[in-house]
Amino acid sequence: MTKPFLLGLTGSIGMGKSTTAKMFAEEGVPIWDADATVHALYAPGGAAVAPIDAAFPGAVVAGAVDRARLREILNADKSALSRLESIVHPLTTASREAFIAAHSDADLILLDIPLLFETGADAICDAVLVVSVPPHIQRERVLARGQMTEAQLDLILERQLPDAHKRARAHHVIETHTLEDTRTAVRNLIAEIRSRHA
Repeated sequence: MTKPFLLGLTGSIGMGKSTTAKMFAEEGVPIWDADATVHALYAPGGAAVAPIDAAFPGAVVAGAVDRARLREILNADKSALSRLESIVHPLTTASREAFIAAHSDADLILLDIPLLFETGADAICDAVLVVSVPPHIQRERVLARGQMTEAQLDLILERQLPDAHKRARAHHVIETHTLEDTRTAVRNLIAEIRSRHA
């Protein structure tokens, strides 16, 4: 039996990654979501809570990782991020491997990983899909959510690999201008992968 084709999905903030992932799910493709995995690891009973509590006193409140407090600690200590990653990355890798094993009968699995290139996770993917829109549309979308300022958005963009670099390293790029175009592109890509790897 052939192993599932692993398609990595990434894209900067506001590019339509979550919407695109949902479209793959609607087509019956199993999705492993890196962000959801980290949320579960940080929640009460999550595997990251105790080691983060030990490494970063004050970051855990009421049995869960308090993201705002953790962010303050990371901002105050430049070496803290690599210590945090050394706790979280092995746990997310284990979750991802377990998910792939549990869906070994699938022909295609989507790995939704915001920092795919930044964390080197592209190395385990058979192909990488980047979702993208021009910068002005990206900025409009993010600021329209009303959850962050322009300055906060700029900080996030500084930490993410530029869109042009992601596009250059991608095997597939979907422009997410409209929902209809995006859905058509998703269906076409699934069909292409299935026909090539049947």
